[in-house]
Amino acid sequence: MSHNREVASGREERGLILDFAGVLTASPVDVHRAWCISEGLAPGAWRSTLNDHPEGRRLYTALEIGEIGQTEWNQGTAALLGKHVDPVNLMGRAWAEVPVSRRMVALARSARAAGHRLALLSNSFGLDPFNPYEHVGIWDLFDVHVVSELVGLAKPDPSIYQLALDLIGVPAERCVFVDDHAINLPPAAELGITTVHATDEDTAVTELEALLGVTAASVT
Repeated sequence: MSHNREVASGREERGLILDFAGVLTASPVDVHRAWCISEGLAPGAWRSTLNDHPEGRRLYTALEIGEIGQTEWNQGTAALLGKHVDPVNLMGRAWAEVPVSRRMVALARSARAAGHRLALLSNSFGLDPFNPYEHVGIWDLFDVHVVSELVGLAKPDPSIYQLALDLIGVPAERCVFVDDHAINLPPAAELGITTVHATDEDTAVTELEALLGVTAASVT
């Protein structure tokens, strides 16, 4: 049975559950378009291959839940993108220049410093050879890591949200979940979790500051 715990601010302990790509990083869309051009591809080739091509979608879905590893995904997806595309560290090359969301990370650090519990809830795009969480240096921010590849579930499957709640140890009504994809929010809301749709970093940070009673440290 859970019990209420107070944090440094004198408020109840809260749980902050954060998505990764598009929340703890900037939107990757522009970086992926620039990467496609650098590889001699059409600007939208990355997104169309992963989202719209039937085999591309199958490979990505399998990668998300750990049915295949990143190396196998790199091989299969490079072939779909074009014969001239090098499969070696394909995912890493496409993601290398996506910047971290510095204000969101600062908010997360402030929340943890205040005594709130933090969980990463991420649909994976592989961990090896390219680990996106280590690449931007956010892994150690979190008390709990729920990565789809490691747990065999992916958002918006309701079970992955329940797993995050079980691991974070804070009741749903005191948790906040942030994601940039609207489709991933309703299952969390149905469990009683407050949801924040992150379409703009500054707006989302301001909303979280109010919800959690913390202030994101200034970043330069």
